Amino acid sequence: MLRAAGVGVGDEVVVPAFGNVEVAAAVTMAGALPVFADIDPATYCLEPAAVEAAVTSRTAAVVVVHRFGMPADMGRLHALGRRHGLLVLEHGESEAPYDEMARRRERAAFLDAKLRGVRTPEGGAGHTYQQYVVRVPGNGRPDRDAFARAIRGKGVECRVPVKTPVHRTPEFRRCVSLPETERAADETLALPVDASLTKRDMQRIAAACNALGGLLQPVG
Repeated sequence: MLRAAGVGVGDEVVVPAFGNVEVAAAVTMAGALPVFADIDPATYCLEPAAVEAAVTSRTAAVVVVHRFGMPADMGRLHALGRRHGLLVLEHGESEAPYDEMARRRERAAFLDAKLRGVRTPEGGAGHTYQQYVVRVPGNGRPDRDAFARAIRGKGVECRVPVKTPVHRTPEFRRCVSLPETERAADETLALPVDASLTKRDMQRIAAACNALGGLLQPVG
């Protein structure tokens, strides 16, 4: 994709570090240098101002990755691309069938209403909830990993969506300040909202999470 667009040796490509290494690896395979920019803490996608701050005279492109079913701010990112003469590419997620997406949204709405002590996702009409990602801030109290162990002990499947940001991996280690990326990697946890889950399943998930609510700092 990048090579076909004319990106190659000597070019820089702005990419997110919150995610897996696929995008950065694709930039390297094209002969270009991946440059990491920070994310928006609500969407987990590239933050336009952070992208602009990362642009240099060698920047040729930006690869925008949509996360967890929440789209990036493509209006601002395309405007940025036009200002700087950059190629803006999108890396999306596979779309679920409409009825499955609708059921996920129902389950997400249930958790939005029921969960206490964690920060629920910022939804909106565009969110398809490929993953339902909450924040479990530490604040000197049980952290995300302890929270995950506790609810797994109650039979709730959950997963850490991004264990290590790409700029902290051995292959792509960079000395760069990405505070929102690192905070998200430390705090995020994906809870199940699969279309197959019953109302009883969802009640069990909420109850398991809320049983820890008294131990967590309330989040407004």
